[in-house]
Amino acid sequence: MNSAHFSEIRICFVGDSFVNGTGDPECLGWAGRVCVNANKKGYDITYYNLGIRRDTSTDIAKRWLQEVSVRLPKEYEGRVVFSFGLNDTRVENGKTRVDFTDSINNTRKILSEAQQLYSVLMVGPAPYAEQEDLQRKQRTSDLSKQFHLVCNELNIPYLDVFPILEKSSIWIDEARANDGAHPRARGYAEFAKIVENWDAWLNWFP
Repeated sequence: MNSAHFSEIRICFVGDSFVNGTGDPECLGWAGRVCVNANKKGYDITYYNLGIRRDTSTDIAKRWLQEVSVRLPKEYEGRVVFSFGLNDTRVENGKTRVDFTDSINNTRKILSEAQQLYSVLMVGPAPYAEQEDLQRKQRTSDLSKQFHLVCNELNIPYLDVFPILEKSSIWIDEARANDGAHPRARGYAEFAKIVENWDAWLNWFP
């Protein structure tokens, strides 16, 4: 690695609308907020948001490498944070958008390829605010647990935000008042706080 660029950190956040920060009037989401705060601490971060609304693990498996590789040249310290899963669990035309087994296989493929090239973290899917949809809630919770197992296999740090945000009245109330799924600024600030208190994130910025 070129030591002249070692202090410059480039991070790609790859995922869905929650990574994108959809619903946040400040257009930061949680990913933007954690980078703002790391910059305030003196870290030289170039931040790339690669969140696409409605993207599933299948969509991300097709696009992530091309999008990330052009943003993380080898001479810089490149890092990638993946976060997705909720869109996989959505039922359309009588079935989930991505089969449960396919979600797990997609995730294993994405992460195993990514860790050969970059420093990688994974953040699990956030809860859907409409609690009445108990089946989707269970599917998402189950998927997050399986993602955790895959990450353990690959020795990639995993943050299960689902049980924490599920209990966050700010996250749930803001999302319900907005579009039923995406919170506003305070909800994303809650999400960012969880990431910033995560050991794996803290170890990236000692």
